[in-house]
Amino acid sequence: MTFRPQDAYNISDLRDRARRVLPRGLFEFVDRGTEDEACIDRNATAFKRIGLRPRVLVDVSERSLTTDFFGQASAMPLAVAPTGAAGLLWLDGEIAIARAAAESGIPFTLSTASIISMEKVASEAGGRLWFQLYMWPDRSMSYQLVDRAKRAGYEALVVTVDTAVTPNREYNRRNGFSLPMRITRRNIVDVAQHPGWFFSVFAKYILRSGIPMLENYPDQLRHKLTAKPGRQIGLPKNDSLQWSDLRELRKRWDGPLMIKGVLHPEDAKLALDCGVDGVIVSNHGGRNLDSAIAPIEALPQIADCVGHKIDVLLDSGVRRGSDIFKAVALGAKGVFVGRAPLWGVSAAGEAGALCALELLREEIDRVMGFTGCRSIDEISHELLWLEAGFGRSHPIDKPGTYPSPSKAPLFHGPVPEESRSEPRPLPDAPPSPIPSIGSL
Repeated sequence: MTFRPQDAYNISDLRDRARRVLPRGLFEFVDRGTEDEACIDRNATAFKRIGLRPRVLVDVSERSLTTDFFGQASAMPLAVAPTGAAGLLWLDGEIAIARAAAESGIPFTLSTASIISMEKVASEAGGRLWFQLYMWPDRSMSYQLVDRAKRAGYEALVVTVDTAVTPNREYNRRNGFSLPMRITRRNIVDVAQHPGWFFSVFAKYILRSGIPMLENYPDQLRHKLTAKPGRQIGLPKNDSLQWSDLRELRKRWDGPLMIKGVLHPEDAKLALDCGVDGVIVSNHGGRNLDSAIAPIEALPQIADCVGHKIDVLLDSGVRRGSDIFKAVALGAKGVFVGRAPLWGVSAAGEAGALCALELLREEIDRVMGFTGCRSIDEISHELLWLEAGFGRSHPIDKPGTYPSPSKAPLFHGPVPEESRSEPRPLPDAPPSPIPSIGSL
């Protein structure tokens, strides 16, 4: 039966459709995280730990989701995150999602690892285009891409800094979906069970131009996805990247410059000192360091540190409009979504990607109505119910102790009496997040 975008009532419906139409290896490449996937679980759980306190008897008959990024209007506090798999999910998938973003009035970020060139996306999609950059050990290769993005008319540059070493994505290797891609009995059977995807996507690429390539890689590294083993076509080892490299990029790029992958407030301060215009609080969607904290947990401190001078945005774990609302209430200027439009484009191309973005728009608007907010500016932390200490770090100074926060935490739950005292022994189990009856 043909899938219609209007049959999807939430992002989960689009994900279910994508699971049915995509080969398993490709679906898991998008859906899964790394190692034990604790980070993906933490991303979702952290949002669920935040409650909302609605305001009532407010005239919310006229609501606006409009905001701005770097002085230009955006129809909602949302941007499409850079994702490298879109073109494998749907023919010219990057263009389809970029067009959906343009129709929705929000920015689209093209990944370095996409299989459609930045020039083609710019000429065929329109809208506000940002380019995501990985840095190579040979910095001149990265500067090639910066110059290409500038010539193609990209508005902003997003530099990903959280991938100093190769992530341990065991399922990709098991599925033969690492780079270069390996042809195995397992993935041959996988593709054979999804002939619709093969003939509507991969076969069309082969007939048009052969095996796809990572078109936005530097010239020296641009090879087919099925290149012979030994050729470097995946992300390079780049454990030498330093803050001085970011300063050099600032000199070379005169548009908005963002750094993606920050979870520590001190790094946000250093980024500010390097002259960036925005910090994206992100753990790479749970796909890199499996023990990383959730960005929504890191957001309050980072927003406190630099949010008054530059834009702070959040990425990773967003599945509902209420998640976007919570991020804005905690200090984010806006939020990136990656998997949601990927599920949409997998399900129905451009129409499916647009459906995903419109579902999120409707959910943000609904939450604003329930909480008494008529504009994005009216969304504040006063509408949140947070556990004591949420968004505040508690570093261990001495074995067996943890200090009380030096700054009053942003929360509305009950404050345990002992939290106002000197450092005390670590508890055997964390305190219950449920407030007592007397505090309700």
